[in-house]
Amino acid sequence: MRIIDRYIIKKLLTTFAFVVLIIIAVVMVIDLTEKLDKFTKYELSTMEVLSYYGDFLPFIASLITPITTFIATVFVTAKLASHSEIIAILCGGTSFKRFMVPYIIGSSIIALTSFIFNGWIIPNSNKDRIAFEVKYIRSKFYFDERNFHIQVEPNKYLYMESYNNNSNIGNRFTLEELEGTKLKQKLSARRIEWDEENQKWILFNWMIRKINEDGEEIYLGVRKDTTLIIHPREFESDYRMYEGMTLPELKRYITELEARGSEGKEFYVVERLIRFTAPFSIIILTIIGVIVSARKARGGTGFQIALGFTLSFVYIIFFMMARSIAEVNALPPLLAVWIPNITFGLVGLILYRTVPR
Repeated sequence: MRIIDRYIIKKLLTTFAFVVLIIIAVVMVIDLTEKLDKFTKYELSTMEVLSYYGDFLPFIASLITPITTFIATVFVTAKLASHSEIIAILCGGTSFKRFMVPYIIGSSIIALTSFIFNGWIIPNSNKDRIAFEVKYIRSKFYFDERNFHIQVEPNKYLYMESYNNNSNIGNRFTLEELEGTKLKQKLSARRIEWDEENQKWILFNWMIRKINEDGEEIYLGVRKDTTLIIHPREFESDYRMYEGMTLPELKRYITELEARGSEGKEFYVVERLIRFTAPFSIIILTIIGVIVSARKARGGTGFQIALGFTLSFVYIIFFMMARSIAEVNALPPLLAVWIPNITFGLVGLILYRTVPR
């Protein structure tokens, strides 16, 4: 690695860190202003608020990493161009492809670090952040659905007339097991209650009805401890729950939803795929940033930086559209989440061949 490579990598990484710090500082001030009345209402201590922002700010930093890397790339490259340093490098016999190598190395370091943090570290801090927001920022969650059905396995359907998520008690419970279109077994109870200590459900005034070729078998009882595939967390607030899951946890939960034949797995599938595609977007945006800002401009670096911000907002729009498309299954999730990277990859290729440098 040459001296100029180390110089560019150092400039890119330090500028990236500076841009991230500036943006999260602005975000923190705006967010604190919006939530100050909530903090005052619940009389939260300074340490509780600081602990919350200790979880919130890394989440924001990870969210804006592709954009901040792009902005940092544009700023560093435009500065080099304005000082005629790029001209000197190219005149020294270095090709433009070789000139981009330290940028790719620097962005790869950021991408790998971001992948590790987004896959394992930040989701664990998000658990505390989300719990804090549910408790203090959002309104208290009450499960108020009535007469609801849940498919707990491909051939099993659960019904409850009502459920109280604060006491973990349900009324008029039934669990039907089908074989094809025929009822094979039906478990019913007047009341169902969660036993936290033993991690089991307790059925009160229960009845099991088994249907076979010889007729029916009916079993009755007053109280019965049982294990079901559902858990009280199924009835808790699912507010941004996927953000608090590590990659292994996401994979396990998606497998669980598929085994149960449940709907709504798209949000978790999309979240998992995005965590794999985000590192590639960092590298793609870095390459585009180098191309659009490597030319020396008469008016200074202002135009390149403005162009960088514009392309950043365009990328955000593409990213949000792709996520929405994937979540509603308008396109296969794998294809949908790759739309921003594919689009900007093609844009980068066109710019490389057409933009004068």
